Amino acid sequence: MKYGIVLEGGAMRGLFTAGVTDVLMEEGITFDGAVGVSAGAAFGCNIKSNQPGRAVRYNLRFCNDKRYCSKRSLIKTGDLFNAEFCYHTVPEKLDLFDFKAYETSKMEFYIVCTDVLTGKPVYHRSSKMDRSGLEWLRASASLPLVSRIVEADGRKLLDGGISDSIPLRFMESVGYEKNIVVLTQPRDYRKKKTGSLPLVRAAMHKYPELVKAVAHRHEMYNSELEYIRKSESEGRAFVIAPEEKLPVKRVEHDPEKLLEAYRMGRMTVKKQLPEIKAFLCIE
Repeated sequence: MKYGIVLEGGAMRGLFTAGVTDVLMEEGITFDGAVGVSAGAAFGCNIKSNQPGRAVRYNLRFCNDKRYCSKRSLIKTGDLFNAEFCYHTVPEKLDLFDFKAYETSKMEFYIVCTDVLTGKPVYHRSSKMDRSGLEWLRASASLPLVSRIVEADGRKLLDGGISDSIPLRFMESVGYEKNIVVLTQPRDYRKKKTGSLPLVRAAMHKYPELVKAVAHRHEMYNSELEYIRKSESEGRAFVIAPEEKLPVKRVEHDPEKLLEAYRMGRMTVKKQLPEIKAFLCIE
């Protein structure tokens, strides 16, 4: 039986996920595969490289650095989160990503992006976190309106959460029979139709299928929550979610709030460790 972990996005809500995955790594709990969407991919790749503490460390260090995330970056580069600094300077020079450990790990790691031409999800198996792999990470977390379209392996890509926010069905389709699902919203959360659709329609008018996916994202998301609930009731999924709304905005510059979201992730998963170990058949 193959065991997987599914990591939702949510920008800086992803610090909750980092708290969860850090505790799992510290406890020696491993998975055969993982899939990450947006921040779930950008922070979750540290599972495959086995680097607990890294995601929260560099986010706290750079959350107020204008090179990391700022309106200045958006105006100068077209990306709110500066592409070169976030996805190359930080992992390659300032808070080193263990590229060798990632490559030698047997865990499969999938990154979810949205193809802007089709509006459909693309599931990229990332076996090597080279410059191309880092661009797939960037694409997965590139939100419309505040990011440029990313080109990787001949595709035009944006945020994976547009087309598949919580890809449990995907993991099951590639052979993962039991999956931990980490959400970044409380269990009773339901997504509403986005109010930014007119802006997206104006900015992305060349990509009508992408606009259509944005328009129906709330329906897709809520349908996925229902599927997760059903999978959980049937013993195929185990859900870890915040007990209350996280104290961070999608873009958050307050290090105390970021740290609190991270701590909430740690506390939540620690309470559930016995049930998680039972679900994963760990003695």
